[in-house]
Amino acid sequence: QVQLVESGGGSVQAGGSLRLSCAASGYFYSRNCMGWFRQAPGKEREGVAAIESDGSTSYADSVKGRFTISKDNAKNTLYLQMNSLKPEDTAMYYCAADPTPMTAIQALGATYGMAYWGKGTLVTISS
Repeated sequence: QVQLVESGGGSVQAGGSLRLSCAASGYFYSRNCMGWFRQAPGKEREGVAAIESDGSTSYADSVKGRFTISKDNAKNTLYLQMNSLKPEDTAMYYCAADPTPMTAIQALGATYGMAYWGKGTLVTISS
């Protein structure tokens, strides 16, 4: 079993930055594809960013150029650096992982299909 625990959420003003972290434990391997997803109130969950085991990344169009996904294999930790935040970025952010070989683009579309999910961390952006 794999456990994922997100942290780093909070409330900031538009234009600010936050860095989310996701610590993985259990039977977790660096070859897992990982991603960040978000769900705003009343909206469907959407993929934000994903990273393959080789470091290849993919981003939703709405966050390209503002968000950066990265990982530290030695620490089994996934990160999401979020800059130039907008009110529309307000959502619960979830970390997810899957041992199935997949591209980052495929992972981005797996809004409910990833094998393991964290409980989420709330990001609130005020205007």
